Amino acid sequence: MRSGHGSAPSGGHRATQRERGEKQALVFGPQALRDGLAPLLPLLSHLMLAARGAVFRRLDRRSSVKLIIQIPCYNEAGTLGIALAALPREVPGFDSVEWLVIDDGSQDDTAGVASASGVDHIVRFTRNQGLAAAFLAGLDACLAAGADVIVNTDADNQYDAGHIPALTEPILSGKADMVIGARPIQSIEHFSGIKKRLQNLGSWVVRAASNTSVPDAPSGFRALSRKAAMELNVFNEYTYTLETIIQAGQKRLAVVSVPIAVNADLRPSRLVRSVPSYVWRSLIVICRIFVTYKPFLVFTAVGSAVLAVGFMLGLRFVWYYMNGQGGGHVQSVILAALFLGVGFFLVVGGVIADLISVNRKLLERIDYRLRRFELAERPITRVSSLPPRVVHVSAKLEPAAAESNPQNAPRRTGVTR
Repeated sequence: MRSGHGSAPSGGHRATQRERGEKQALVFGPQALRDGLAPLLPLLSHLMLAARGAVFRRLDRRSSVKLIIQIPCYNEAGTLGIALAALPREVPGFDSVEWLVIDDGSQDDTAGVASASGVDHIVRFTRNQGLAAAFLAGLDACLAAGADVIVNTDADNQYDAGHIPALTEPILSGKADMVIGARPIQSIEHFSGIKKRLQNLGSWVVRAASNTSVPDAPSGFRALSRKAAMELNVFNEYTYTLETIIQAGQKRLAVVSVPIAVNADLRPSRLVRSVPSYVWRSLIVICRIFVTYKPFLVFTAVGSAVLAVGFMLGLRFVWYYMNGQGGGHVQSVILAALFLGVGFFLVVGGVIADLISVNRKLLERIDYRLRRFELAERPITRVSSLPPRVVHVSAKLEPAAAESNPQNAPRRTGVTR
């Protein structure tokens, strides 16, 4: 056998190259890959289990449709039991129906009546916060408890609970985000004439500000979808009825009305302590609604009127001046300058207020996204061992911060604020 640079490799040399290739294959082969991924396997397993759990939770939520009926209360121990006895436990289109009571710092045994009547969730304020705050606290608690649709009613049994299926049907069918129960205002005997006129005035204001056709805006008997409940914010401390409809209209939510019946009057209205007080508060609410949601229209309208007065005073002085009598009408010049200046600043204020309202809308969108994230990521409720299944939290915390978990907690739970 010839040897040299041009000769073929020997058998021993070929065997050495083969062994070297096998060793390299072992270094980069499946066994090495498994050894390299071994430290990552627990993390990958945890991620897969978490993803599978999230999918199952979403499927379970989608397959089960929950309705929660909420009732804001303030010293309603005498009528709450009657209102709860009329509420349904089964409503067509829902797999479960739960009740939630908001005890707005009551001095009587409202919470005890609610607990004895089988209420599933109780939200308690340590002091009275007002109807609007109680309404929002109820919405937050209902969302935290997994409600797909929320029905709000009163504790005085004013509204006929038999119309709850009529309220929820447009939401279930996808025709509406908010449904308002329209009362027969003109035929309600215990409504005074001035209250009927103010009810109609409030409804007209809401229709003008919201571009909706709600005939009975002050009605508290209403149903909201989960999306609508997450988007609503109330700035007025007196009542929520008018402002929530205007917000829904501004946010392009579908708002419809259905006719309902009312029951006999069990007690005088808490909102209408006297006619002058009701008129004054209603006017304040109406003015604040327009200033908050139609700032450019309000400020420019008032500013234009003031500018018109100033312009007319100026023309008056010019007319006298052209007739040689301007010397005795200098006051018109001063008043014209004053009115023109005030009108100008009002118009400028309207432009600034309109820009601020744009910023408010952006903040509301951010708040909506944050609420969606919180409700999707955090547990629905938190369990407490305090008897009688009441959770005590600070008044500064969110209303939904301590709601009970229907899957992990006892059925009857509560939150105290």
